[in-house]
Amino acid sequence: MDETNEVAETAVRHITHFLQTYFQSGRWPQTVALHNVEQDPAYQQFDVDLLWTVKDKTGELRVIPIEVKGDRYHQTGNFFFETISNKQKKTPGCFLYTKARWLFYYFVLTHHLYCLPVTRVRAWFLTHVEQFEERETSTPVGNNRYYVTIGRLVPINVVLEAVPGVLQFRRNNGEWQQIRVG
Repeated sequence: MDETNEVAETAVRHITHFLQTYFQSGRWPQTVALHNVEQDPAYQQFDVDLLWTVKDKTGELRVIPIEVKGDRYHQTGNFFFETISNKQKKTPGCFLYTKARWLFYYFVLTHHLYCLPVTRVRAWFLTHVEQFEERETSTPVGNNRYYVTIGRLVPINVVLEAVPGVLQFRRNNGEWQQIRVG
């Protein structure tokens, strides 16, 4: 398995643990079910990885679509918001078109999780996109082939200051602790 897929799988595994354990405390909506739809073409077109079913305060069930982004580079202090998924095909980046309600951005080496409300963060980002450095990264697809992804490096602290509703957690010895309430 290549390193990129390993990061993605680790991120989804840790987010699954987070949603199945942290949200049983009574402080948040209770997790009823969690479905991984990463391999389902019906959800791939909307860039949704998980469907999180919760019971809200009124007892109603709600399904919350989640996009998971795994990253190894917490030390940079940046998020990488993908603006072009495949440079050669000129396909839009997942951050611009995901139908997820939440982007769970997880740094796999430091176990930091940022829960970003997609609508708010995307609207803010689009009005400030030119302020952020553009970068390219390559993603292997097998047989020594790869595609180039383009995105913007967005300082985490800038997002935390500018966008209300961002939540921050950290996994420590298998336990999740909330660091920041949005």
